Amino acid sequence: MIAQTYEYLLKNRNKSKILIIQDDISALQVSHIASFLNIKHEVLPDLRALNGDDMRSFTNEMLSLNTSLSKFYNSLDTILIAPLRTILLPLPKKEFLTPFNLEFASSYNIDKLKQKLLNYGYSFVDVVESVGEVSIRGDILDIYPLGSLSYRVSFFDDEIESIREFEVDTQKSNPKELESIEILPIFLSLNSDQYELLTQRVEDLESSAFIKDINSLGFWVIKEYTLQFLDTYSSIFCEDMSEEIDDIYNFSTPKCNINTLKSIDIISKDTEFRSIENFIPNDILEFHKNKKITIIAKNDAILKQNAIEIDTKYNIVYKDIILNLMSNNELIISLNKLKRKSKKLKKTLMLDELRVGDFVVHDDYGVGVFKSIEPITVMGSTSDFIVLHYLADDKLLVPAQNLDVIDRYVANSGNIPLLDKLGKGSFIKNRDKIKKKLLEIASNIIDMAAKRELIKGIKIDTKLPEIKIFQSQAGFEYTNDQNISIKEIFDDLSSHGVMDRLLSGDVGFGKTEVAMNAIFAVVKSGYQAMFVVPTTLLSSQHYKSLHLRFAHHGIRVAKLDKFVSLKDKKYILKALENGDLDIVIGTHSLFNTKFKNLALIIVDEEHKFGVKQKESLKQISQNVHMLSMSATPIPRTLNMALSTIKGMSQLLTAPVSRLGVRTYVKEYSDTIIKEVILRELRRGGQIFYVFNSIAAIENKKLEILEILPKLKIAILHSKVSASESERYMMDFESGKYNMMLSTSIIESGLHLPNANTILIDGSDNFGIADLHQLRGRVGRGDKEGFCYFLVEDKDRLTSEATKRLLALENNSKLGSGYALAYQDLEIRGGGNILGENQSGHIKNIGYGLYLRMLEEAINLLSGTLNEKKKDVDIKLSISAYISTTLVSEDRVRLELYRRLSKCEEVGEVYEIEEEIIDRFGDIDQYSKQFLEIIIAKIMSADLEIKSISSYGVKITFTYENNSKDIISASSKDEDDILEATLSHLRALQKR
Repeated sequence: MIAQTYEYLLKNRNKSKILIIQDDISALQVSHIASFLNIKHEVLPDLRALNGDDMRSFTNEMLSLNTSLSKFYNSLDTILIAPLRTILLPLPKKEFLTPFNLEFASSYNIDKLKQKLLNYGYSFVDVVESVGEVSIRGDILDIYPLGSLSYRVSFFDDEIESIREFEVDTQKSNPKELESIEILPIFLSLNSDQYELLTQRVEDLESSAFIKDINSLGFWVIKEYTLQFLDTYSSIFCEDMSEEIDDIYNFSTPKCNINTLKSIDIISKDTEFRSIENFIPNDILEFHKNKKITIIAKNDAILKQNAIEIDTKYNIVYKDIILNLMSNNELIISLNKLKRKSKKLKKTLMLDELRVGDFVVHDDYGVGVFKSIEPITVMGSTSDFIVLHYLADDKLLVPAQNLDVIDRYVANSGNIPLLDKLGKGSFIKNRDKIKKKLLEIASNIIDMAAKRELIKGIKIDTKLPEIKIFQSQAGFEYTNDQNISIKEIFDDLSSHGVMDRLLSGDVGFGKTEVAMNAIFAVVKSGYQAMFVVPTTLLSSQHYKSLHLRFAHHGIRVAKLDKFVSLKDKKYILKALENGDLDIVIGTHSLFNTKFKNLALIIVDEEHKFGVKQKESLKQISQNVHMLSMSATPIPRTLNMALSTIKGMSQLLTAPVSRLGVRTYVKEYSDTIIKEVILRELRRGGQIFYVFNSIAAIENKKLEILEILPKLKIAILHSKVSASESERYMMDFESGKYNMMLSTSIIESGLHLPNANTILIDGSDNFGIADLHQLRGRVGRGDKEGFCYFLVEDKDRLTSEATKRLLALENNSKLGSGYALAYQDLEIRGGGNILGENQSGHIKNIGYGLYLRMLEEAINLLSGTLNEKKKDVDIKLSISAYISTTLVSEDRVRLELYRRLSKCEEVGEVYEIEEEIIDRFGDIDQYSKQFLEIIIAKIMSADLEIKSISSYGVKITFTYENNSKDIISASSKDEDDILEATLSHLRALQKR
């Protein structure tokens, strides 16, 4: 309907008030039409909530709705582009989307301001990371208002002293001061009486929502504060959507005057314009050169890339929109590409999410349990210590400045580690034994790489013109990561060496498309390719993908696994040997296959192959190009270590078409189970049900069948044999089952785009990383995914479990929680590179420490090891800690301690000090002294001082060679001791 809508708006641009379309994708396209025609417009989100749904799961849509509605109400001559399902809902009236301002030098009662923000729907948090959050720390207010940037407001008593923007990622503010900021309501602009009234209504509402409050259910009880758009505005028009309307009235909640809906202005299907797609710009311009031509580009650079002169006969429109239309007399084409939804991945260890009871690994003492952060006074001086518990209730106190010696314990999902015992030295012995093994592994990796360096590789022509044609037929624009990875692979293939490259990226991020570029170049250069996968399911999936993409290019593809008949297998083997087949995809049965001219081996999920299979693979791949693929990311530092001897490429950006996963937290009930399953079956989909008990899984199947007797359920867990598991997965993919009931074994390595609902039973027993991983099993195709975290009894949940689940429900990308989930996944990715035979060692010391030791081994043997600075023991008789009056939240203090403990340059400490002042206000004496202790520690490491201690006014500096300097401070006062210590260290540096 793009052409018809364009023509309608072209003729009626001054008449219309509201345009109804079908969904978000249509809304984006119509928005581009309106922008092209210079029509002021606002776009409402596609809000598909059903009556009583928990609106936390629709946070992003609600924020977008309020922003767009507010702008629409307050702007003249603006059309509202609204999806049909959204416009049928009762939406907030203008007077309940009223903003207020915070202005420089104006006075505000802080308590009244807090109440107003609460009434407006803002959430109070420790650290502001998302829209709708507020943090008040003494005289500093951080706020992320709707429809704008995040701001830091400093008060002096009740008067605003400064207003500045700040970055949520760094928490640092911009020095430029602002005069005022506008605060739009997150929910509605209510007064306290209205807020109380709605709160009471929410409590009385029947709903399965996990938490019943205004943010979750308020939308359903605001009747007198809303209007029905279809009954209020007269100038409404839409596409012909009679089928969509019938569907909504059969299955959905919103009701309005159906006669109004069916009598509105319908856009005619007749038009002189038609949409065009998949064209080569210069070719289409040449072919239609006699028409009136308009070219849309967001800048001159894009015109130059397409070899189009800026001063030409064409009409150039500089806008970041996409519109491609043609009529008998006119051509409109856009050179812009769709914007990508990039995944922003933070790769640091986020200790601010460390919870009481979590397992940690100390570099010297091994696996313990994190218990608390406590101030402890020794000989009159107070410092913060991290309290760890070990076997037999032994306790270890780690000074906050030494937090860099602690890693969170991460191993294979479900592994519960054995605690180490303090004082026996068994962990050190175990660590040293693993270190020797790692040196062997590192040596093998380096030897293999060295041998491959000496072999002259098959040179592939990667400049063939057909490659560009092949890429243009993908049906989507490559992400930037894909383009970079293809270039890196092509550089390897066209050199004289033998490629050995690892390509990592989440399932659905386009690894196979990247690999197909390599295959295409190899086959078109006259050679063969082999694609090896660990399971027949993956073999089947990749065969379908490759067959579809290569069918029109005369490339011959075959599949070889246990489901291929003996007759076909015999033919395939002979054809590969004779050169009558170009590509073969299969499992380990390919390892003994003979080829006429094999040039490329692609291995998917290499870590899932056994030791003997890997040895066979090494023998075949010695003189051919090798591309390994992994669905988990590579740790950044291991990437750097391995990249000196192996090519590394990563895909970290989701494709444009990838939709989010709608997440709900629900208390378990038969009604919920039935409703969720039927909702997915109605749209022709399948369901994952995660139940993490092998002993009770058969009973769970019977429970589900009592609710829905005709449901076809397959069961999968670690005790089901490999061949049976594979058969179940193949049958599930082919649609023989509606539901896969399994343990958390499904959390990685599957790509089943028709399974788009997942229920996780007992979700409060999973960590945030595992929940995030499991949720990632759905929403991988072009359908929206649904994830339900089920709990048995919400009243018995710990506050930590509740926060964890609500954070996941609020957003599919979580800030620090998401980063934590990503880091677990990243560390496991490092384990995948090493293989499952290392799992015993990893279980003993955790992935984090294991990988750091491997990195050191690789760097040591490849001659790139930077000498690690030795730890400095500082025992000065001064109180030094980040005070709770400055930073009240333990999680935030832990994060600051972690970052400070990892500083290697004095300048880094000063940067964090500046940030602390910015975020929390003026630094008190004890916090200042802690920062100076860190500075002294860094300076001492550079000077090869191993310890600093004080007694009275005497300060002793002990060097690595055990020689000593002893100086005197002017008094026993803490600031004098610190001043004397730092002055001596500065003097030593000058020497």
